[in-house]
Amino acid sequence: MSARGGKKKATKLSRSARAGVIFPVGRMMRYLRTGTHKYRIGMGAPVYMAAVIEYLAAEILELAGNAARDNKKGRITPRHIKLAVANDEELNQLLRGVTISNGGVLPRIHPELLSKKRGSRVKVDTQVAVPEKRAERVKSVKKTAVKKGKGKPGRKPRNTENDVEAVPNSTVEDGPGDGFTILSAKSLFLGQKLSLTESEISKIGTIKVEGIINPTNAEMDLKEGVGNALEKAGGREFLDAVKDLRKAQGPLEVASVAVSQANGMAARFVIHCNVPQWGSEKCEDQLEKTVKNCLSAAEEKKMKSVAFPSLPAGRNGFPKQTAAQLILKAISNHFVSATTSSLKNIYFVLFDSESIGIYLQEMAKLDAK
Repeated sequence: MSARGGKKKATKLSRSARAGVIFPVGRMMRYLRTGTHKYRIGMGAPVYMAAVIEYLAAEILELAGNAARDNKKGRITPRHIKLAVANDEELNQLLRGVTISNGGVLPRIHPELLSKKRGSRVKVDTQVAVPEKRAERVKSVKKTAVKKGKGKPGRKPRNTENDVEAVPNSTVEDGPGDGFTILSAKSLFLGQKLSLTESEISKIGTIKVEGIINPTNAEMDLKEGVGNALEKAGGREFLDAVKDLRKAQGPLEVASVAVSQANGMAARFVIHCNVPQWGSEKCEDQLEKTVKNCLSAAEEKKMKSVAFPSLPAGRNGFPKQTAAQLILKAISNHFVSATTSSLKNIYFVLFDSESIGIYLQEMAKLDAK
């Protein structure tokens, strides 16, 4: 009560305070009325609009702050906002037509654009130089065989078989082949080379490695993604080999692997692995175990090079950032704990710009560590 006996005036609350949001509801109402005079605007429309925009701003700022912290920066820049939006599937879908000023771009270089700069030397070396080397080696082998044959006709020349067998394996060290662009590379603990490669999923069967990782399920089906591309590349022989393996092996347990012949492809083997589902019990540990089992299976077959596509397929629902961190961590830990390994080259074969940007960022963190 006041001195005059009147009622105490209630404090005035803004529409934002009454709605429980921070963004101004009145200003949203004014924006909605601009240019929409012929439409009726309900009283709840500006409240919903302010709440949605506030949620989006908070979400983007949180992700951008994480990106800034990962890059060891104390201030959020437009580049961090760009990375935050690009690495989140829902935000990337919502803001795919939006250009962020000074945000830069994600690395997305088509292989044909690099063929004249980087790829030209590789193509010349692999197509011209290698056959000349092979011809020289074969000639030298024949000459030594003839010379030794003249002296003692009943004796076989030494090391001729090893020299001939060593020639086909030399292509593995030359690179993944045409249609595959190496964007980044780093050395691991035992000297292995980890390369980030861009290509198309339809070309996965033509990559020049000894083993290809095929992320699949317990039944080892080849209906989606990498499995479908491998089936098209290998044809009927590869499909029959997978069916025989399925009958002999039975259903694959989570994180377990099975090896089949890569009939009709440039590779020698295909390593099938049952990738865990996101949200299942200990799914992160199971994914690391899957990667280590793939590497161990490759080492048992004495492989020198393997190709890893993006392991968690779309149906498994693994977040790409989390998957990249776990896979790189598992590969690094495997070679740190191992004493020796037959593997020399490991290729990450990625098919979309979002995955490429994520893996480039995570590989840079490995270099920093």
